[in-house]
Amino acid sequence: METLKNKITLNLNSDAEVNVKGFIAPIEYTQYNFHVEWDELANFRVAEPDKQYPTSVFQAFLPSESVSVGECWEVQEEGVLTLLKQLHPNPRLKLTIDSGDSRGLWACLRADNDELAEIMFRIHAEFIMERGKFTPSQFAGHLAIDRCQEKIVSFKLYVPPTTLNFDAGWTRDEGTAAEIGFCPKMELSAGTQPHDVEFTTSITEEEAERALVSCFYEFQQINWVSLEEALEMAPAQGKPIHVISVDGPLFDEGC
Repeated sequence: METLKNKITLNLNSDAEVNVKGFIAPIEYTQYNFHVEWDELANFRVAEPDKQYPTSVFQAFLPSESVSVGECWEVQEEGVLTLLKQLHPNPRLKLTIDSGDSRGLWACLRADNDELAEIMFRIHAEFIMERGKFTPSQFAGHLAIDRCQEKIVSFKLYVPPTTLNFDAGWTRDEGTAAEIGFCPKMELSAGTQPHDVEFTTSITEEEAERALVSCFYEFQQINWVSLEEALEMAPAQGKPIHVISVDGPLFDEGC
């Protein structure tokens, strides 16, 4: 996907404050019932349901230079860690099991006009517990900015509610056991996301998500085709077809 060429600069008024709501719903499912047997997982709840932040914390999500719609940049770690501590007191951005692909914090300018800019972002992080760790599949989110008043209109950071959306590792006397499961809601939010806005320049949310996931996983940049198309193309091009079977997603940390 090519970026759109009109570049804008984004700023925030550092004097303002933002009230952020935090929420973690009880875990509904784990493959080996850790959410019942492991107290920390059974009682996993948000550390601070309500917290006031200086707007400067959200500067972490803004690009240091002018950007175009569709362009991605790295998010600064310090501001993100500050926010994640509202969910759990011990977040970590370097994952315990790090393949290299899952590192990082990235944002993308999805849309803008003279009054509003919308950023989408993706973050990989985990929480370190007394007896193990909790690794969400990913943190996705958006940030809407009033460009005239340089203030936060809305913010949301959340774990997508996919079928299996976290890994966990429980350390016991006999060693560390791995687990997968589902948490229906884990998020931080502020304000109300604007709807029915007429943007001057924009890409779809799906296009922004593809741009972000490509920052983490290089294989997402491959021009994939369906099996039916591959069966037609392989003989014509004289190439073999390699088939791989996996039991979870390759593009997040929930497997």
